[in-house]
Amino acid sequence: MSDASGPEAHGADSDVVILGAGPTGRPGERATVRLREAAPDDPPRYAPEWLELREGADAAARAHDLLDPLRIRLANLPGRSGGLVIHDLGCGTGSMGRWLAPHLDGAQHWVLHDRDPYLLHFAAVASPRSSADGSRVTVETRRGDVGRLTPDALHGASLVTASALLDVLTRDEITTLAAACAGAGCTALLTLSVAGRVELTPSDPLDEEITEAFNAHQKRTGLLGPDAATVAVEVFSEHGATVQLHPSPWRLGPDEAALTAQWLRGWVGAAVEQRPELRERADRYLRERLDACAAGELRVVVHHTDLLALARPTGGAS
Repeated sequence: MSDASGPEAHGADSDVVILGAGPTGRPGERATVRLREAAPDDPPRYAPEWLELREGADAAARAHDLLDPLRIRLANLPGRSGGLVIHDLGCGTGSMGRWLAPHLDGAQHWVLHDRDPYLLHFAAVASPRSSADGSRVTVETRRGDVGRLTPDALHGASLVTASALLDVLTRDEITTLAAACAGAGCTALLTLSVAGRVELTPSDPLDEEITEAFNAHQKRTGLLGPDAATVAVEVFSEHGATVQLHPSPWRLGPDEAALTAQWLRGWVGAAVEQRPELRERADRYLRERLDACAAGELRVVVHHTDLLALARPTGGAS
């Protein structure tokens, strides 16, 4: 996706994948926010149609069990009476804010980061206006890469959030993020990192090969892919944070057929890109899976992991 208007959306019965859809992009494409410099014409990874398609499944999957320890930490921050300041990295269309803001009490100011001005506009317009107790929620947008994320960049932040971001980062980038959070005394809630496990019902003999090839594809060019959550625990812990993990699987059935179909195309496509010798069998596999999906006979569990890193508060925390 290279223009602000976004690509043409295609229905679930189309053989054409939404540009940027699925759990992987085209070669060289990455997330809409990243922790290193990018060329000005480097395209964002996610199409708004894909983000809209997955928002319901994301909301259902995120780990509610991490909300209580998060609320306790936020309630005890120094300067809490001034409200929360929350930085959402790679905000996309703003789904994290729409999910989380209504779960937290008190006034909130969200700082939405993304490279794509169209997504930022959508996120700002569609942001929630009130918190769990009816307090005001405000937003601002910041366009561009988080190229040199530092504690100063997070000065005054109460919380950093992101969805589906860790697995498209390198170890160095996660270290940069953890160091910035630690330096600012800022907690991080990082949701929906791919875990490298998929369950399809009914099963197929090719399921395991496709999964292995996809996981290998996710780790090309030094990205962490399904190892991201494990590495993040290590890195955030090294920076003094107390880290909790919780599963956050997508559970896709007949009601999520459109999402399942797009996810399947992206998942199988990445596997074939990694292992071209799979193409003939994978084409057959994908046709059969899409037919079962359209008939309401396919169920998929895509495993993810949510991470809560409770940093040691500092004098700079709000």
